[in-house]
Amino acid sequence: MELMEAIQTRRSIHEYKEEKVDHEVLARIFAEAAWAPNHRMKEPWHIRLYQDKGKEAYAQAVMKSYQRQGFFDGYDINKTQRLQDGIQDFLLIIPHHALIYMERDEDIRKYEEDYAAVCAYIQNVQLLAWEAGVGVLWTTSPYLHDDQFYQDIGLDSQRFKLVSVLQMGYPKRIPKPKIRTPIQKKLSLYDGKEKS
Repeated sequence: MELMEAIQTRRSIHEYKEEKVDHEVLARIFAEAAWAPNHRMKEPWHIRLYQDKGKEAYAQAVMKSYQRQGFFDGYDINKTQRLQDGIQDFLLIIPHHALIYMERDEDIRKYEEDYAAVCAYIQNVQLLAWEAGVGVLWTTSPYLHDDQFYQDIGLDSQRFKLVSVLQMGYPKRIPKPKIRTPIQKKLSLYDGKEKS
């Protein structure tokens, strides 16, 4: 697959086949993505991959976070139970959940450099996965900002920053492309020439 084809055809995937992606394929994707640009060669990304039985503890931590944040408030008990069951079932159907996180740097400039590097890493993961026929959804869900969620999964929220969760698996359905804004509406050129 050519680079431009991968960039243009990649889609955020919301529905997955139940089939797991082979561990060697995932390992290659995560390894090759490390060629992302990063300052001082810090390679600040860390990956925690939940699959098989490991998804159950992850899904429980997510559900507890949603409950703490009032996600189910205002519904009667039956509706609440249906919502909770639906979300938990959805999380368990997805073959792989990759939590991407980084160590927090007290220097704001270095922190932002690290965050940008991790985002570049994530985009590399998405493109390499797409090339391998694997779909990804880059999520920034509310529980990534919940200190208790960190504790529930065994991470120190003072030391680490959860950047995203990547839902991964073979696509069951590929969405149609959405039109991109012409770059002329986004690009401002300053070349020192006088405007008439």
